[in-house]
Amino acid sequence: MRIDLQLHSTYSDGYLAPSELVKFIAKQGIKVAALTDHNTISGVNEFQMACHKNKIKPIIGLELYAKLNGEKFNLLWFNFNHNDPDLHSLLVESQIRRRRRARTILNKIKTKLGLHLNVDNTIDRYNHYVPINHLVDDILKNPKDRAIIYRQIKSKEPREHDVINEIFQNREYGVLKESYIRIDRILKVREKIGGQLILNHPGKYGHIKESFLEKLKTIGFDGIETLSPHHSIGAIMYIQQLARRFDFIETGGSDFHRFEGGKGLLQSYADYFCIDSKNLRSIKKIIK
Repeated sequence: MRIDLQLHSTYSDGYLAPSELVKFIAKQGIKVAALTDHNTISGVNEFQMACHKNKIKPIIGLELYAKLNGEKFNLLWFNFNHNDPDLHSLLVESQIRRRRRARTILNKIKTKLGLHLNVDNTIDRYNHYVPINHLVDDILKNPKDRAIIYRQIKSKEPREHDVINEIFQNREYGVLKESYIRIDRILKVREKIGGQLILNHPGKYGHIKESFLEKLKTIGFDGIETLSPHHSIGAIMYIQQLARRFDFIETGGSDFHRFEGGKGLLQSYADYFCIDSKNLRSIKKIIK
């Protein structure tokens, strides 16, 4: 059975509304799916309704930026009570911190580079998570600002990644960091509202530390994301081995955000990547 347990919508850094996203995955034959927007669950109701119309089983989901002592990482959270006020308070606090930091850094960028961007109007468009990729789009909409950015990074056709690295990760203006939440706070809310905590695409940023997985197992993590476009086949094989060792549930997700556009033959993960639930250890504990 085809599933996808990591999808993003316009409520965070995706480019499709939840209902549009469901139409897309329905065409791919997806039978179980989770909307996992960053630090927000605002799109969950729309996603659930669209899934029911398209005969897809929706899984309540969320992606969080978390920290455990000195380690920062992404986690997925499934099957929790999304109506709980303590959860909403935790998310709103993280959103406010993110919005404040983004406004400050964008003002510095505007001043340093002489941009014409209206910073307040730009930031205020995002009522939930402030997505860095959409901020790049907002800057590049204005031809004058686009010319300034292209000159600054010395490229006529920069990739989004180039703009983020040269502008939003530049210490001269201030690095736009994510709004991380201490794992003990997440665990405290989880005690109340339930659900499964999954280490998200652990092979995306480099080496997978067994010692870190042991810590996560000790504090109550349930699983690890195995199948992801971010993982090489070698990483997938290694993660499967670790999942057995730590008795972790294995999950899989496309991390879909957008259609790529341009002249490339591959326009989305669906052109080359799919997830079959039969290849994921203990996945029925999540998609039951």
